[in-house]
Amino acid sequence: MTASTDPASDPSADAASGPGAPETPTAAASSSSSLGRNSIVMAAGTAASRLGGLVRNLMLVAAIGATGTVADAFDVANKLPNVLFAILAGGMLNAVLVPQIVKAFRAHNAQERVDKLLTISAVGILAITAVLTGGAAWVVMLYTDGWSAEQLALGTVFAYWCIPQLFFYGLYTLLGQVLNAREQFGPFMWAPVANNVVSVLGFGIFLIVFGGADAGINDLSGWNTPRTILLAGTATLGIVAQALVLLVPLLRSGFRWNLRFGLRGIGLRSAGAVAMWTFAAVVLEQAGVLYLTRVASEAGAASTATESFAGNASYTQALLIYLLPHSLVTVSIATALFTGISKAAQEGDTDKVRDDLSLGLRTIGVFTVFATAALVVLAGPLTAFIVPTAGAEDTALIAPVLVALSFGLVPLGGMALMKWVYYAYEDGRSVFWITVPSTVALVAGLVAAQLWLEPQYWVIAAGGAYALSNWITVLLRTGGLKRKLDGRLDGGRIFALHAKTVLAAAVAGGAGWGVYQLVGGFDALVFGKGWVLAMLSGLWVTALCGLVMLAVYVLLLRLFRVRELDGLLRPVLARFRR
Repeated sequence: MTASTDPASDPSADAASGPGAPETPTAAASSSSSLGRNSIVMAAGTAASRLGGLVRNLMLVAAIGATGTVADAFDVANKLPNVLFAILAGGMLNAVLVPQIVKAFRAHNAQERVDKLLTISAVGILAITAVLTGGAAWVVMLYTDGWSAEQLALGTVFAYWCIPQLFFYGLYTLLGQVLNAREQFGPFMWAPVANNVVSVLGFGIFLIVFGGADAGINDLSGWNTPRTILLAGTATLGIVAQALVLLVPLLRSGFRWNLRFGLRGIGLRSAGAVAMWTFAAVVLEQAGVLYLTRVASEAGAASTATESFAGNASYTQALLIYLLPHSLVTVSIATALFTGISKAAQEGDTDKVRDDLSLGLRTIGVFTVFATAALVVLAGPLTAFIVPTAGAEDTALIAPVLVALSFGLVPLGGMALMKWVYYAYEDGRSVFWITVPSTVALVAGLVAAQLWLEPQYWVIAAGGAYALSNWITVLLRTGGLKRKLDGRLDGGRIFALHAKTVLAAAVAGGAGWGVYQLVGGFDALVFGKGWVLAMLSGLWVTALCGLVMLAVYVLLLRLFRVRELDGLLRPVLARFRR
């Protein structure tokens, strides 16, 4: 289960020469190279936006901290448009819009069909946004537990400013899907840079005018309207910029969106069942996120004057770091494969779907297994490097949550790609039923934590429950896809690849841990002398230990003859040779 709705092109050549045929070296190289070229373009944009996002997050934490009443109140309010978008639009857009746009561009009345799809979706999201903004107070109360009246009031005011982001998230997704369908991949991945620029400027002004998190930020009696407008208004204005900037490449390419109303002739009748099941699956998935948010809010509210506990904001900081590998590499690879898989599914080419899925899972696995080991071993210095304004106390609260989440990184990549295969076959029903046990596992883990653990451990347990739900999801989706793809899923090669990478990552992780302890562990990080020193200390510890881990990992994969490593390295090495 992903935290948010986290698009598409035909990149890779057939990996096999026929049904069930083994992948030849030539075919493998062609497919991997094509995948690498397309994913590297999107990865570059994603990397730039993520780098800007880290600066944005650094400024935000400097302004309001990573724990405390204000940080938790803003975190919940600013998270609401993401959650609401996933519930009310994200699932249906990913399940319905992408396949329908692919079909629309192949139809004789392509412009009319695309215009109607975009108009209906945009108007629907706008209406939903207006209703939810009006009910902000009830929405905030639904997602929190244990907060004081003052904190609830602040969270509600933040929500009035933040929930309108929902419409612009929807607009960003709509325009981005059109760009991807037209094989313009870069803008969709680069657009978040506009959000980051606006946010960094706004949060920077906040710091200049009102001071940082250490300037009595959690004294709610001193909080006023200008602070609210500048903080929450900046966050929303960034999303507005992220959406509207996509109009530039669309207009330059000659595409025009004309407002056209009507459902006739756009293929939604055949997609109705998919939309219904997808909507139900997303609602169920986000019900688990809702309960997790309530547990985290209660844990944060249990903090005392002498001891702070991890709450919503701490969980979000850990989640941000955890999702970096997924967003930088996994999403780029999956995005590059999705439209090709969708076309193959529509044409009944099961072998092509199986080969692309296998290639994606194996290539993603090479990266995510190593990333898991790196996050587990280096959670402390990574947090200090990425969120240097958090300070020693908050870093110590975030790092254990990150470790717990990290064990769900490998299945996260696999389950994301697998879900898109279900959608390519317009099968939302299976996605829903698989979501049931994974959500039950998440909620059960949270309930167990509340029953048997002290509040200071609840958010760590939430990370572990989240990871467990990911494993349940990927295992169930594996079984379902095996049946859908004529009883074969290339399981032997996928399992063998992951077995080799896990062994290599375990050895690499042991080497990295040894170096980490040799340099002093957490005590090697410098806090209390400014965030620049905290960042630099986190950087050198992460770089030293990470390079040792990477060298060991790559060496072992070479010894194990893991060819999928080349699919990740070839595009990068080619650029260095130029």
